[in-house]
Amino acid sequence: MKTFCILLSICLSYCISSAQVTSFAIDNSKLDVVLSSQLDSIYKLDQSVRIAYNQSKTQDELPSVTDSLLMVMRKADHENLIKVNAIIKKHGWLGPQKVGFNGAQGLFLVIQHADLETQEHYLPIIKEAEKKGEILSSNVAILDDRISIRKGKHQLYGSQGFTDNQTGKKYIYPILDVDNLDIRRKAMGMPPMREYVLGWDAEHYKKELPALEILVKHKRLNDQIADGWNGIKKF
Repeated sequence: MKTFCILLSICLSYCISSAQVTSFAIDNSKLDVVLSSQLDSIYKLDQSVRIAYNQSKTQDELPSVTDSLLMVMRKADHENLIKVNAIIKKHGWLGPQKVGFNGAQGLFLVIQHADLETQEHYLPIIKEAEKKGEILSSNVAILDDRISIRKGKHQLYGSQGFTDNQTGKKYIYPILDVDNLDIRRKAMGMPPMREYVLGWDAEHYKKELPALEILVKHKRLNDQIADGWNGIKKF
């Protein structure tokens, strides 16, 4: 029995380590130049508008400035999603091996920042891409968590957090089965929670979880939870 348990443990460890995608072998000479360029532009736009918007919030800009940047970000998300839908419909999922790291990341980020229906539509496609080594396992975990949170469920990997608008305090959204959190994170190529969140204390988090669940429920009622927006839904 002891031998069986050891063998099972080795097998599980092998399956976890062999399944996760944490890096890519990219041959630049084999990239699709046109698609790489297009998706690289999408990636840069996605990130630049978010950097500008987030900076406006941290630098105490006038509300009108922040609101204006929010509209710019939403418009960019809208336009990017139209392009990404068309690209995936024509070419399927494109990994870094075909469009470079930024290009592939551009695909993922646009979906990550889209509406819930779009995220749910693409999650199976992204999971299949992970099996083929075409997307980081951590990206799959992040999208899975984001969908769970937006549906009012507990997240599996602890990747999603928020700031309370009234107190300014930062929280990690409710997590399912906290005791096995780091096992799940490791399986997806993610660092331990203590390296992801400064001062992480699993036991303290579990004690505070009931109060956190109430806080998140109120947050949802106040319609403060969505990170993306309701835009294009035609695939």
